[in-house]
Amino acid sequence: MRTPRIKVSPQEGAALYHCISRTVNGEHLFADADREQFRLQMWRVAEFCGVEIITYAVLSNHFHMLVRVPEQVTVSDAELLRRYKILHPQPNKYQTAKLEALAQKLAADGDADATRWRRQQLALMGDVSQFMKLLKQRFTVWFNRRYERYGTIWSERFKSVLVETGRAARVTAAYIDLNPVRAGLAKDPKDYRYCGYAEAVAGGAKLRAALTVLFEQREWRTAHDGYRQILFGAGYRKKNNAASLSAERVSRVIASGGALSAAEWLRCRWKWLTNGAVLGSKEFVSLHAQRYRRLARLRRDQRPRALPAAADGDGAGLAVLRGCR
Repeated sequence: MRTPRIKVSPQEGAALYHCISRTVNGEHLFADADREQFRLQMWRVAEFCGVEIITYAVLSNHFHMLVRVPEQVTVSDAELLRRYKILHPQPNKYQTAKLEALAQKLAADGDADATRWRRQQLALMGDVSQFMKLLKQRFTVWFNRRYERYGTIWSERFKSVLVETGRAARVTAAYIDLNPVRAGLAKDPKDYRYCGYAEAVAGGAKLRAALTVLFEQREWRTAHDGYRQILFGAGYRKKNNAASLSAERVSRVIASGGALSAAEWLRCRWKWLTNGAVLGSKEFVSLHAQRYRRLARLRRDQRPRALPAAADGDGAGLAVLRGCR
């Protein structure tokens, strides 16, 4: 049975989510052209849904995104039509005629068809589930046409972790941008075209603005310097070597009384960042744990699980809703 997804209502304010989805059987389906198309679709759907992309990483068999869903805003008919055009950048003559007719009906106000269409489009906006559903559906249609196949390409519904703003969000962003480094696809995330950090370094204005706010800075250069230090501290480990370095190496270091660096701590906590359901301070996690209990009709309270911190204090104070081995 599916468990309810932990989300914040748009009426309550903005919220950050770490979203993950994988291909069926983890098959490496996506070539460079496919990842580029996914990136383009991602930006179009995000603009339509009113969702802000903080960073992302698209690999050959899965993707990660850190997205911000804003608090509820009023969307005018003019804005609605603008977003719809972004979703359909090259409409055929029938779509163009339909759009013109809709514009006239919306201007008339009170038309039943226009009212129904407006309600349907607004229902897709300001919700992380609708954003992910629309993105995955549109990319699946494109992918199946390109390779003359049919059926789903995704293994299951997407996973999401509700992330608190501040340090928890910055740790999550670094984890996402380091995916190509861990997979051995690049030694520096700036060299991997299909991740948010590389797009920001290349001049992506939206991502630069998002990361600058994430690091609570006023200028991109200052935010970049701090972020790059985090990335380089936690990176430079290929996926094939990670298995021999993870649990066994950490155990040896702890047994010998050695300290784990912030870099090692981040590498060893990756499952907490993808499977923890809620990531943030204990107060933040407790708040959403109580809401989740009511939503899922659970009998027992779910208490925050504190992340073991590195010896230098990195990670101290962070917690998740669901503990991981």
